[in-house]
Amino acid sequence: MKQSAEVIVIGGGLSGLVAAKELAENGVKVTLLEQEGEQSLGGQAFWSLGGLFLVDSPLQRRMGIKDSLELALQDWMGTAAFDREEDRWPRKWAEAYVHFAAGEKYSWLRQHGLRFFPVVGWAERGGYGAIGHGNSVPRFHVTWGTGPGVMEPFAERVKEAAKKGMVELKFRHRVTELVVENGAVKGVRGVILEPTNVNRGERSSETITGDFYVGASTVVITSGGIGANHDLVRKNWPERLGPAPAHMLSGVPHYVDGRMLQAAAASGARIINPDRMWHYTEGIKNWSPIWQNHGIRILPGPSSLWLDARGNRLPVPLFPGFDTLGTLQHIGHTGFDYSWFILTQKIIKKEFALSGSEQNPDLTNKDWKQVLGRAAGKKATGPVEAFKEKGEDFVVANDLKTLVEGMNKLTPEALLDYEQVLREVRSRDNELDNKFCKDLQIAAIRNARQYLGDRLIRTAPLHKLLDRSAGPLIAVKLHIITRKTLGGLETNLQGQVLGFSGKPLEGLYAAGEAAGFGGGGMHGYRALEGTFLGGCIFSGRTAARGILGVK
Repeated sequence: MKQSAEVIVIGGGLSGLVAAKELAENGVKVTLLEQEGEQSLGGQAFWSLGGLFLVDSPLQRRMGIKDSLELALQDWMGTAAFDREEDRWPRKWAEAYVHFAAGEKYSWLRQHGLRFFPVVGWAERGGYGAIGHGNSVPRFHVTWGTGPGVMEPFAERVKEAAKKGMVELKFRHRVTELVVENGAVKGVRGVILEPTNVNRGERSSETITGDFYVGASTVVITSGGIGANHDLVRKNWPERLGPAPAHMLSGVPHYVDGRMLQAAAASGARIINPDRMWHYTEGIKNWSPIWQNHGIRILPGPSSLWLDARGNRLPVPLFPGFDTLGTLQHIGHTGFDYSWFILTQKIIKKEFALSGSEQNPDLTNKDWKQVLGRAAGKKATGPVEAFKEKGEDFVVANDLKTLVEGMNKLTPEALLDYEQVLREVRSRDNELDNKFCKDLQIAAIRNARQYLGDRLIRTAPLHKLLDRSAGPLIAVKLHIITRKTLGGLETNLQGQVLGFSGKPLEGLYAAGEAAGFGGGGMHGYRALEGTFLGGCIFSGRTAARGILGVK
């Protein structure tokens, strides 16, 4: 089957939707090719909590947060730690993105119908000093409606453009090859998969019913990363993070497999920074999985006691919510691929949130009554309590010895010594007898509670873990969960994909995770959170404007 188009967009995720929408609204006809069914339009963005990185926003100012472009650039560059020759374009993309986040991003998103939960979250708090990793201030803006609330405004605009004949949506079309003639991209080839009616996120059929060719002088790759392809994750796993884990959960559906990245590389596109990746250490097995090996990430407040597989407390500043990659690196060198939280009911009630739109029905469904229910009673949200009751990684007990016995039952070998765990817990509790102490996690919790948002909804009042009035003790076995690819196709500031010569491949653009969210890795080694969805939006918009020849 042969067809032609003005512009081909490969991938119906957030960056692809933004690019298609921008092109169609400016009079360019787009063919959007998506290997999954229509029910999966929006890709990974649908499953997200909907957090967006914004700088000096009206919501921050309302919360008394003093933020600025200068401070955000200081945080971003200290976090990214660019140190390679190939970081030339990623650095430029980082600067451009932070300017966007501090400039028109908020108003532009509002114009597209996005609204935000009023309390700004504080993610990736760092702890290494002012010029090191981490957000100096809260910048994590949760979209009202979570991931669907981010994705749907752009999906609806693309569907409207399709009704007007400006966008042709072709589902179940898997691109396998870029057609390159005389150094220029001239179209794509691929296979047509049989129709599917599986629910969003579930594995769809791989049965091929035909093939296709679509010609075009411009192609935009927005096909995502490699998070569900654990073999490819392990292949690119860097030595600095320790040995690649033998066991990992998947934080993304099966189709996030890196297939298109490999096809692009085979056509002369340059992939840079493949060893830079973003995986979480607070993964728990989903008791009601949607995709294979489905994991959910805990978004923790700062109070849980974090122990390694042998019951040793993680070092400073590897506290919950402070340094994702630093924690991954430390755990990777322990010889085990899991760790533990120990906490109380008082902590889980206020501090545990679960990543994902489906795990936050109050925010996803825009139900203020349900949201206000988070502040009432002694229980956590319904989804969190369901995991505590049904999740295989949770242990609940009234005393520490019984808790440790339960923890040891969850591992092949009973590695935890009760006396060692008791020593860690008691030592931590002893630091609470005064308003001052040497324990930097306790100091960080006190600092967090100086911020109104944390005091209201994210940080429990300080208390001893062995205080029976705080409710039962809880332990959570934490797994490594794959999520994002920080490297990708190298692109210039117009979104053009570069070849091995460093020059643009004529007619080829990339955006989103496939482009390392811009440039081939605008996050560097680490990310500040809330920057992935925003990176998809910004890079999709940038690629479209590069094609259109506008800034």
